[in-house]
Amino acid sequence: MKVMVTGSAGFIGSALSLRLLARGDEVIGIDNLNDYYDVALKEARLARTRSMAGFVDERVDIEDGERLRELFALHRPARVVHLAAQAGVRYSIENPMAYVNTNLTGFAHILEGCRHNAVEHLVYASSSSVYGANTVMPFSVHHNVDHPVSLYAASKKANELMAHTYSHLYRLPTTGLRFFTVYGPWGRPDMALFKFTRAILAGEPIEVFNYGKHRRDFTFIDDIVEGVIRVLDRVPNGDPDWSSAQPDPATSRAPYKIYNIGNNTPVELMEYIRLLEVALGRKAEMNLLPLQPGDVPDTYADVADLVRDTGYCPATPVAEGVARFVEWYRGFYRV
Repeated sequence: MKVMVTGSAGFIGSALSLRLLARGDEVIGIDNLNDYYDVALKEARLARTRSMAGFVDERVDIEDGERLRELFALHRPARVVHLAAQAGVRYSIENPMAYVNTNLTGFAHILEGCRHNAVEHLVYASSSSVYGANTVMPFSVHHNVDHPVSLYAASKKANELMAHTYSHLYRLPTTGLRFFTVYGPWGRPDMALFKFTRAILAGEPIEVFNYGKHRRDFTFIDDIVEGVIRVLDRVPNGDPDWSSAQPDPATSRAPYKIYNIGNNTPVELMEYIRLLEVALGRKAEMNLLPLQPGDVPDTYADVADLVRDTGYCPATPVAEGVARFVEWYRGFYRV
């Protein structure tokens, strides 16, 4: 297939592009290489995909609707995986308009491109952050998610609503994926594992929020990519038994679906740090701090729908995933 991947220089986008290329798909990579974090890391990720046959690298900002229209018309992708977004819960508190411009306006441009170019299936990144103030565990796609606690989370919930509208009005098949704390080699420098590793190796203290009492459903990058591919290959048709009297948020009469992709095994932050210490062979000095605004104490993915529909369940143990990240980090940064 010809697949358009937005955010192709990103953590997930790069790994996904490699998998798609390896199985023989053509990938149209869309990325603006913004400086939210180290551009050199993004360039290094792109170097891997640029070296493979079938990759087309387009330097585009998804906020540029006219340029996106041109690219959709030029390449006519069969399917689209939309991963480009302004990421980060904490940054959304400091710079909310970045999330409005990229995550809302940019997503609208993607929807319009799919609508007008007969795209067979749009798969897009949502987030476990949409569960917000929910406390019933594990988080299920069948739960109501109307109480986000950050603008980042609100923008992802809005994406799900926007996608449903296009599925309903234009019969555009869409699938939203709520990712749970993705980590692994080639990861994002703004995330905990990257920050902790850098600080511990430099002999600096790490900032541990909520006094280390967070629990996160840490999900290894390879598991995320496998889940995305399984879902990409399964185009939703709509549920004829969907009830408007008892509406299920995860599905619709329209060709629309929502899935969680998580490891289904929450790990306490202090255990995550312990595993990192083992992999590094060093102890961490910790500054214990209170819960930050916009953060939630726990995440835990119910992946029953993903398993039922695709036959796939993420399962990489966190100890293995952390060790593989450390091996990559030491090699990439030569430390």
